[in-house]
Amino acid sequence: MSYQSFTSESVCAGHPDKICDQISDAIVDAVLEQDPNAHLGVEATATEGRVLLLGEIQTTAKVDYAEVARREITRLGYTDPELGFADNAQIDVYIGIQSPEIKQGVDLDGAGDQGMMFGYACDETQELMPLPIMLAHRLTRALDEAHAQLPYLRPDGKAQVTIRYQNDKPVEVAHVTIAKPHAEDFKLEQVKTDIWRVVVSPLLDEYGFKLSHDNFVLNGTGVWHLSGPRSDAGLTGRKIVVDGYGGYARVGGGAFSGKDPTKVDRSGAYAARYLAKNIVAAGLARRAEVGLAYFIGAKHPVMQEVETFGTATTSDREIQAFMHDLLDTSVAGILKGLDLRRPIYKSTAAYGHFGRAEFPWEQVKVPATTR
Repeated sequence: MSYQSFTSESVCAGHPDKICDQISDAIVDAVLEQDPNAHLGVEATATEGRVLLLGEIQTTAKVDYAEVARREITRLGYTDPELGFADNAQIDVYIGIQSPEIKQGVDLDGAGDQGMMFGYACDETQELMPLPIMLAHRLTRALDEAHAQLPYLRPDGKAQVTIRYQNDKPVEVAHVTIAKPHAEDFKLEQVKTDIWRVVVSPLLDEYGFKLSHDNFVLNGTGVWHLSGPRSDAGLTGRKIVVDGYGGYARVGGGAFSGKDPTKVDRSGAYAARYLAKNIVAAGLARRAEVGLAYFIGAKHPVMQEVETFGTATTSDREIQAFMHDLLDTSVAGILKGLDLRRPIYKSTAAYGHFGRAEFPWEQVKVPATTR
């Protein structure tokens, strides 16, 4: 790594784009719960007082898509009509039947789309994730949880973290920026003090870092009251860097949310992370980036490569053999090996898809002979 500092951002669950991601993945889960073999790609877009659901689906499931969307809007805290976006928003549904030209390839255990996917891992954190994105995700989750203590906070928000590096190791939190909407009758200085006390300071203490108040910014323009789709439209799949590694690793060709696992944009990215994480966990490298690529209808990847950035402790041949033994990266092999045909996706759609132990692609399964 040649950067002396690196910055990553995350967004709160109530961010307009994340509202759409969570609606899309809530629909995926609702369908998979009834029909594990369903094929679907569903996107949402949100603006003031309106949600539009688009996509295609092939399933035996019976799901009220609009009702799923309304439940997510309420769960995410959009209950105040003053925000111009609540559970009484107009929801238009334009979800059709999956193209038979796509279906014929997927039904034969082929990839639901073409594209390249990348998975990354490093030894900077216990989650084997880059520190900047892990801290950013922890901040946005803490901001959302702080609503219980600071009820004047409103849904939506962002966090951005800059980490300073020395000799390829993180040594300092150089800057933290938070954007968080709040009720009009609370002054910015009080909000900044409260968020520092409840969110920022405890998290930095947990990681053993200190930060000067001069390097903490809240709401860069000085004011933010109107939150959510009233102030900024949302769209499924627009936060793919937030969803991944915060810009620290390569980004593949497509988003994750709203897609069933036959879509390799999703399952291939999860498989690549699984392989990369296990390589690092096994001590075969300090950093690893795994690349996969498929064409639509392909049963096996046309590319499976790994880059260890000069940190490998063994040969490339041995690392390739390790990956081969760890996971079959055919489409069917990934679905079976990671048990992906089940409703586990809504919780992925906020705070990142990686670095969270509850997901199957985050499990460490290292053969004993490599320890």
